[in-house]
Amino acid sequence: MDGAVAQPASALPDIACDAEGPVFREPWEAQAFAMALMLNQRGVFTWQEWAEALGAEIKRAQAAGDPDTGETYYRHWLATLERLVAAKGVATADVLHRYRDAWDHAADRTPHGKPIELRAEDFQ
Repeated sequence: MDGAVAQPASALPDIACDAEGPVFREPWEAQAFAMALMLNQRGVFTWQEWAEALGAEIKRAQAAGDPDTGETYYRHWLATLERLVAAKGVATADVLHRYRDAWDHAADRTPHGKPIELRAEDFQ
């Protein structure tokens, strides 16, 4: 697996799937999944690196009291993405936090059911 692009289902067997592929509870989970696929395809990390980083993230969460019921699985994906992106120099932790804060600001002003749009003022 090192360096090769593997199919995520075979590389990451714990992903919930149905006959059509992975199953997600929320749209953001699918987006986090897609980002991990894209970053792997672009060579940012291998699936072995991803699996090790995700495993470490889940262990950290469990040690902090995560009951590991499966409902937080993609929160671990997101945290792993943030750690790997920062570790690989794709974006700094500060940049990631800046965008997260901007997203939160934009979400706060967006009516329920409407698309969230980032604006320049969200970054201030």
